[in-house]
Amino acid sequence: MATSTDTEHRDHHHDDHRHYHHYGRPALPRPQQQQQHRYAYKTAVKKQRPSAGGKKKSTGGNRRRRLTHVLAGILLGLFVGYTFGGSYDRLRLYAGCGTDGRSGAGQPGVLQPLQSSQALRDDRDDGGGAIPAAGGGGAGGPPESLLFVGVMTANRYLATRAAAVHRTWARRVPGRVVFYSSEASVRPPGAADLPLVRLPTVDDSYPPQKKSFLMLQHMWDNYGDAYEWFMRADDDVYVRPDRLAALLRSVDSRKPVFIGQAGRGNQEEFGLLSLEYDENFCMGGPGVILSRETLARVVPHIKHCLKNLFTTHEDVELGRCVQKYAGVSCTWSYEMQTILYHNSSGRDAFTGKLKQKEVHRAITLHPVKQHSHMYRIHNYMKGLELQEIHQKKILLYRDVRSMMNQLNSTHPQSSKEFRLTGDTKQLFSSRPGSPNYLGDPDLLGLPPGLNKYRPRKVADVIKWDFISKAWFSDTDANPRRRIDSYTKEGLDDVVREVMDLINKFSKQRGRVIDFKEIFYGYQRVNPLYGVDYMLDMLLMYKKYRGKKMTVPVRRHAYLQQQFTGFEVREVLDGLEVNPKMQQQDAEVYENDDDDAAGSPSRDIADNGMVRVVEGPPAKRRPDSQAKTVHFVLPLFNRLATFARFLDNYESVCLANDERVTLTVVPYGRATADGAAAAVAQLAARYPNARLTVLPDAGGPFARAAALQAGAVHAAGPPPDDLLFFVDVDMLWTAATVDRVRLNTVRGRTVYFPIVYSEYDPVVVYGRAAGSPNHFLVNQDTGYWRQYGFGIVSAYATDLAAAGGLDTSIQGWGNEDVDLYEKFVRSQTATAVSVFRAADPDLVHVYHPVECDAGLPEPKARMCANTRFETYGNVDQFANIIYRNRDVVYEFAARRLRNESASATRPSLPLPVSVSASRPRV
Repeated sequence: MATSTDTEHRDHHHDDHRHYHHYGRPALPRPQQQQQHRYAYKTAVKKQRPSAGGKKKSTGGNRRRRLTHVLAGILLGLFVGYTFGGSYDRLRLYAGCGTDGRSGAGQPGVLQPLQSSQALRDDRDDGGGAIPAAGGGGAGGPPESLLFVGVMTANRYLATRAAAVHRTWARRVPGRVVFYSSEASVRPPGAADLPLVRLPTVDDSYPPQKKSFLMLQHMWDNYGDAYEWFMRADDDVYVRPDRLAALLRSVDSRKPVFIGQAGRGNQEEFGLLSLEYDENFCMGGPGVILSRETLARVVPHIKHCLKNLFTTHEDVELGRCVQKYAGVSCTWSYEMQTILYHNSSGRDAFTGKLKQKEVHRAITLHPVKQHSHMYRIHNYMKGLELQEIHQKKILLYRDVRSMMNQLNSTHPQSSKEFRLTGDTKQLFSSRPGSPNYLGDPDLLGLPPGLNKYRPRKVADVIKWDFISKAWFSDTDANPRRRIDSYTKEGLDDVVREVMDLINKFSKQRGRVIDFKEIFYGYQRVNPLYGVDYMLDMLLMYKKYRGKKMTVPVRRHAYLQQQFTGFEVREVLDGLEVNPKMQQQDAEVYENDDDDAAGSPSRDIADNGMVRVVEGPPAKRRPDSQAKTVHFVLPLFNRLATFARFLDNYESVCLANDERVTLTVVPYGRATADGAAAAVAQLAARYPNARLTVLPDAGGPFARAAALQAGAVHAAGPPPDDLLFFVDVDMLWTAATVDRVRLNTVRGRTVYFPIVYSEYDPVVVYGRAAGSPNHFLVNQDTGYWRQYGFGIVSAYATDLAAAGGLDTSIQGWGNEDVDLYEKFVRSQTATAVSVFRAADPDLVHVYHPVECDAGLPEPKARMCANTRFETYGNVDQFANIIYRNRDVVYEFAARRLRNESASATRPSLPLPVSVSASRPRV
């Protein structure tokens, strides 16, 4: 945003850019004709200016003359349209008139078709091979001629940065993108379509002054009459082509224009760049854009500019050359710092969070030094575009519903049966689940408002959560807590969109409003309609035109982020399931007569959300059971718990003919004998089951070594090497086994499920016999172990690529965190990502946690924290304290008396005994 000190430059910038873009403008005269052209233009302008002392001409004569010209123009237009109307319905674009000057193919005064000259240039050998278009028109259409981008790169960056640019934003440029490198550059393997130009006599040394100027020379010689704008870019800049095109189409390319982020050097270089007081240059990093007229004036003098260099800065010398021979300087506009954004963090730029207003406002982002982040930024920008498409989709739904309401005023029809006329097809004839289903207009077409949802009873009322410095909610176990990261991210998105809406016309009004903070607000979430907000915001009003002022203001905002409906896509191993099978499922659904269809809640169920979330699928696909899951279980004592584990394994896996194996790694002679006996009984009932108990591992218990030994023994050859590390305290259902198969993809994802862990049944149920229903999931029966990583499924090949388990870790703890961190660190190298999700069918049954007194301090602290979390939640402890308040008061009073007594006598070292007894109910 512009400040008050930049008012004059800002106004001048906008006055110069109030033009519209037109295709097919005539090409500029050649350099030897430019002087005469400028003289003729000045003469014509001078003739249009009335003399100061001349007499005022007759008003009636002027009117008659204008009327005559209008009538003559109309008659001429009718004559041309009548004579040539059938032949000129598809006009072709022409790039200019006169001879080409380079190919010798043109004749003076003859128009040259743009496509013909373009095709000739595509067939030339420029030393880098043929140059395919990196952007432009669609299939079979003419190429776009708005922008030509020359990307400066080097041979060592062709396979990384240049390839990343070519595969991301370069493909969407409304024109062409070509990469310029040194004479000795070689196109990297796997990038045969990279449009590369090897500049003769140019090397990759720094500074790249010769490369930059000769690149401009090549751009003009080969594409000067084909494009209206020319951009000089580096291989570490990300460009948003849609926004850049919108900017350039608002500026007249027939005028000399030099667009970029203006600079005069840093503090150390001030006065050393040989710049006059009114001269500047466009910084090369964020990108430099030249109009066709500017490039035409500069190119004839490139050799002279190269021979007269005053500094080692390539962008400074380009700006000096443009200033001298084109007569224009870089755009003096404070806005360019946000439009062409340069991040001063260096190599760490754009490696963190991208959800920032600077990223959202920018047209170019510089520098992207790590080429892998070029793809990350591109995916993020595509996500922003997808959000805009969803917004347009919602607006279309609202327009459709509004028109239906207008047309239904005379002949009422339900939305599902609406027809434009009596003999036309229903507008929403396809049912939910069909590929042609357009959505529910009654749900998605409602105008924005806070009263879309009308509860039928008090229990259906959706409560509002209060937002201030903290988050206040009576539906949470902790009514006052910090604002979650995902909630804060949603608030940031809402505030940014609101401020963009408020400042949409701020330039014309000469003011800007900045966001400061949220005083307070309210939020509620409706699964059908969206998220509602009521915010009280502190803003800063800044007026920089006319009487300047800065005033704090408050604004109340009532907002709604509408959901666009649920979309379900079935995938297997990262690939979408055969669309033909989905079509068959949709046809089966079409034949199903259901009178309940039409309600919003039914709409969600029809799209599969209720079926996916609340229960197993109606029919399990045979291909989802094709993977063999190898269970690996370390075991030390706990034989009674192991018997419960085998009962669950039998009922879920063996009784249902699941493709599974079990490998038990025991520690201790007694444990090994007991486990072998229990497994032998199970094997007698299921002779085809693959059950293995390894010999006693010997030595002290080490979970990492046990898992490693079990993985080596259990895993089959790829692709039959899916490992599932599990604990003896776990219970699961068939849905968990399906999730292990679906969420673990070779070479792509490893699955760390978030386990539901039970509270102490004495606290929850008032008995020590255990939970009557282990799969009852709510905030009173247990909690989600978000920081537990012991249960994991991964392919043996991916486990080895990440570095495997650290077998040097002894005892309990740390081995799971170490493995998780290895997978996180290896994401870039192995392309294997970590997938975490809460699994309500994977339950850790409560058992008292006993911490060994010999544990080192970090493990002892982890064990103690785990023990404290398993007792119960805050509400349950509050109720226990309230029911036993007399005991608590007596304990507090006795503690105070002891402290008072100890204060009156000498302090002596006393033994400290800490016990974690179970609370009394």
